[in-house]
Amino acid sequence: MKTPLLAVDAVIFFRSGIVLIRRDNQPYQGCYALPGGFVEVGETVEDAAHREAREETGLEIELLALVGVYSDPRRDPRGHVVSLAYLAKGRGVLQSGSDALSVEIFAPDGLPLLAFDHDRIIRDALRLQIPGRPSDQF
Repeated sequence: MKTPLLAVDAVIFFRSGIVLIRRDNQPYQGCYALPGGFVEVGETVEDAAHREAREETGLEIELLALVGVYSDPRRDPRGHVVSLAYLAKGRGVLQSGSDALSVEIFAPDGLPLLAFDHDRIIRDALRLQIPGRPSDQF
């Protein structure tokens, strides 16, 4: 029986912006995307989000909220991939790593074209109400 693959994505707020990577691999090679990737066997989705953020951006992250579960079978051209997307706050030194040509910070109102359904994920993340967070923080 074939089942969907499981992935994580992180909308990371850092220095008043959103962290995006430029993808080094297909699909969408050279395009901007959220940091993320596949969950490894034996790994929690939360641990996968931390690992992928560290590997691709050099940042340690604090997970603030689950943005949503994205399961459209057409969201990834490689096949059916279900992604759990998190809202996170980053800390550390921004540095591109595995699977990333570069890593950059963008203002929420100045985002480039994005791979996959990452524009939808960011829109959903920006609508979240986080207790204790000033509404203009990010």
